[in-house]
Amino acid sequence: MSRFDADRPWTGHARGSGGYRRLLLALFFAGIATFAQLYSVQGVLPGLARDFGVSPADAALSVSAATLGLALAVIPWSWVADRVGRKRTMAWAISAAVALGFLVSVAPTFETLLLIRFAEGAALGGIPAVALVYLHEEIQKLHAAVAAGTYVAGTTIGGLTGRIVAAPVAEWSDWRVGVFSVSVLAALAAAAFLWLAPPPRGFEAFVPGAGPPLWQRVVLNLRSGRLLALYAQGFLLMGGFVAVYNYLGFRLERAPFLLPESLASLMFLAYLAGTATSRIAGGLTVRHGRLTVLLAGIPVIVGGLAITLADSIPWILVGLLIFTGGFFIVHSVAAGWTPALASVGRGQASSLYNFAYYAGSSLLGWMGGLFFVRIGWVGVAGFAAGLAVLAGIIAVCALRSAPGALPARP
Repeated sequence: MSRFDADRPWTGHARGSGGYRRLLLALFFAGIATFAQLYSVQGVLPGLARDFGVSPADAALSVSAATLGLALAVIPWSWVADRVGRKRTMAWAISAAVALGFLVSVAPTFETLLLIRFAEGAALGGIPAVALVYLHEEIQKLHAAVAAGTYVAGTTIGGLTGRIVAAPVAEWSDWRVGVFSVSVLAALAAAAFLWLAPPPRGFEAFVPGAGPPLWQRVVLNLRSGRLLALYAQGFLLMGGFVAVYNYLGFRLERAPFLLPESLASLMFLAYLAGTATSRIAGGLTVRHGRLTVLLAGIPVIVGGLAITLADSIPWILVGLLIFTGGFFIVHSVAAGWTPALASVGRGQASSLYNFAYYAGSSLLGWMGGLFFVRIGWVGVAGFAAGLAVLAGIIAVCALRSAPGALPARP
């Protein structure tokens, strides 16, 4: 970098540059490491339930414990990142999470498993709490929405990897070996992130007294009706999404399907639909506006859920693909829109979105089990569809005039 470049204000890596590619690849691997570990147990819930002698709803607490820990940790991690830097914070978080991930596979009791999963989730909170802010500081604003879609695509690959690796390995041995194998893959992805992530150039450390304190930045972002509407998208839609994936395996192991765990886990390949749609959604927002693209995902979600009611495995897979694609359309738009709408405390705004997102995963994802036990799959699908419709209504009411809702003028 020349002295002239050093004296110019940093505007971000241009699309296609080496720094741009390295950053997106680094965040892609960070997403894989994070979400592979976060959801590794979801693919082995039936086996875990049998091993510890717990109900399906109780077994799903192993997912909720991690997402709850993540939800509670995102604000503290944003405070750390404002002081020591985005890349360093993510490095600390991802390293701690990998270490805790290996401990999950040797948990002696169900209660110990929940405690380790909670701590693992708290460590993982440092990735989504910081990733999109890191991206917005290092990428030219014109390309931030597309880059955010690429990061979300990496999270879908991670979620898929955790599920489809753990379950087949678990059937060959047991759920502990399955979870351990995912931790090995997560460690490799974490190492790739640490190697690829470029040195931060857009970060400015928070200086006490130079701006609002942490609590005030949090309060300011909670007073914004537009940001609250985006937080609602994460809370409601993620709750329904996790409920569907938590209990699908239990449904497929019962009559009339009677699928073994390894085959049931192949349904998680539907995650690939989210990999595609999250990337596509980022590009569509430039031409059609964020709100239009976000709202387009709601009927896709509901339609996909309706198709999963069929007693045919091919149709269930089709419905799951459509449902997953619709979910990631909305999530990628909402997650990328949050830091763009924040005028103060961008890191805290992004962290609050993630708090709502994973709080929904913990609470509503677990509540889906109550519908499953009492009503069956119709209850889970109806519950998730109702949450999606409510999210769409909130978006229409609160985001119609928000900056970025309409396509930018040439």
